[in-house]
Amino acid sequence: MSIPQSGGGPIQHHDQLAELLSKGCKPKQDWRIGTEHEKFGYCQDSLRPLPYDGPRSIRAVLEGLQHRFHWDPVFEDGNIIGLSKDGANVSLEPGGALELSGAPLETVHQTCDEVNVHLEEVKSVSDEIGVKFIGLGAAPEWQHSDMPLMPKGRYQLMNDYMEKVGTMGTAMMRRTCTVQVNLDFGSEADMVQKLRVALALQPVATALFANSPFFEGKPNGHKTWRSRIWRDLDADRTGMLPWVFEDGMGFERWVQYVLDVPMYFVYRDGKYINALGMSFRDFLKGELPALPGEKPLLSDWADHLTTVFPEARIKQFIEMRGADGGPWRRLCALPAFWVGLTYDQGALDAAWDICKHWTAEQREALRVAASVDGLQAKVDGIDMHALAREVVEISRQGLAARARPGAGGTIPDETHFLNALHETIETGQTPADELLQRYHGDWNGDLKQIYAEYSY
Repeated sequence: MSIPQSGGGPIQHHDQLAELLSKGCKPKQDWRIGTEHEKFGYCQDSLRPLPYDGPRSIRAVLEGLQHRFHWDPVFEDGNIIGLSKDGANVSLEPGGALELSGAPLETVHQTCDEVNVHLEEVKSVSDEIGVKFIGLGAAPEWQHSDMPLMPKGRYQLMNDYMEKVGTMGTAMMRRTCTVQVNLDFGSEADMVQKLRVALALQPVATALFANSPFFEGKPNGHKTWRSRIWRDLDADRTGMLPWVFEDGMGFERWVQYVLDVPMYFVYRDGKYINALGMSFRDFLKGELPALPGEKPLLSDWADHLTTVFPEARIKQFIEMRGADGGPWRRLCALPAFWVGLTYDQGALDAAWDICKHWTAEQREALRVAASVDGLQAKVDGIDMHALAREVVEISRQGLAARARPGAGGTIPDETHFLNALHETIETGQTPADELLQRYHGDWNGDLKQIYAEYSY
C-alpha cells in the first residue's frame, strides 16, 4: 500500500490534475524499473500470522532491519510502520504482510540484486526470532479473524469502507500478496499504448504467476484466488477499464475516471481524516464535508490517485498489478516480463498487434479465465498457453534488443530472468499447478507442509 504523498501547493486550476501525471514523461534514457513484492510473515513454531507487537512480530522485524542494516524508520502515532533507504521503502500491508517497494533502477539486473539483498536481510533478522516469510498470492490457511489489522490510519478507514462495498475487500487487505513492477513512459501517446498493452495482457501475467490455489485450508477451485478476490472488491476502483481503449484516452481521461472514484481520506498533520465515500469533485469546489471550506493540495490529489486499484494504473508511472506473490526465483521474472514487452518499441508494437482487436468482453473473459484456469484458460479461440508462449517470446526479444549487460558485462542482456517463465510454458505448470500436485500427491492433503517447503 502507498505511503502519504507530499509536495505541491494548493490546486488552483483543473489542468494541474493532468499536469501532475504528465510530469512522469521521461526520455527513454531516463526510464527506470521499480519492483514491489509482498510476502506473508508467520511464527515458525505455531505457523500463525505475525502480530504487530511482541518478540516475534512485525515490529521486531522492522526494528531489526532498522538497526542491523541502517534503514531509516517511518512512524505513525509512535508506531514503526515502515522503513526507507536509498530510494527504497519497506512497508506493511494491512494484514501484516511485508512489502519491499524498490528504488527506481536502470536494469533488471539491478532490481533483482535489490530483491536478493532485501530477502537476505529479512531472513537474517527473522531467523533469529523464529519468524519465517512465504511468497503466495493468498494466505493458504488463515481466517480473516487470524489476521491483525496493522496500526495505520489509512487501513482502518479502508477496512470500514471495504465492509460496505463488494464482498472481498477485507480479504484483499489481509490475505493477499502480489508482485508488481512500476515502469515509465515517454509521452502521453506512449503512456496510452503501454497502458492498453498492460491491461489487455495482464491476464497473461496473472496466468503465468498463478500461485494461490488454496484458501482457508483447502483448494479453492481457482489457480489464483487473489485474482478472484480482486474481481469482487469495489467496482468503483477495480477492473479492466474498457474506456482506456476508446478514442480520446489520455491523461485527462484518467483524471476524469479518478475524480469519479469515491474518496477514502485526507491526510493532514500526520492524521488520516475520514472522507469515506465523499467526492474529490466537491473537494475541488471547497465543499468536502470532511473539511468544509478547504480546497485540496496537489498532495491530496496524489494520495487520491493511490486509491484506485485497476489491473494496471497510472500515476507518474505505470503499475502492473496482475501477478500473485511467489517464490524467490520468480520475483525477478515479473519485471523482466514487462520490461521486455514495453521498453523496446518493436516489442511493444508486437504486443499491441496481438491484442488490439480484442473486445472489452474478451479482455474481461480472459481475466476471469486466467484466475480460474491459469495457463489452461481458453476464451473465444484464444488459448492462454499458446498466447503466453507468444508473449514471453516477444518479451525475450525486447530484452535482447535492450542489450543491458549485467555481472560486470559477463551477462550480455536480461533475458535469463525469463527462465522461470520458459519452464512454466514448456511444462504447462504454473506455481499453482505444482502446489496442487504436491497437495494431492506426496503431501496427502496436509497443507501445513507448504510452509517448510516454500518459505524464503
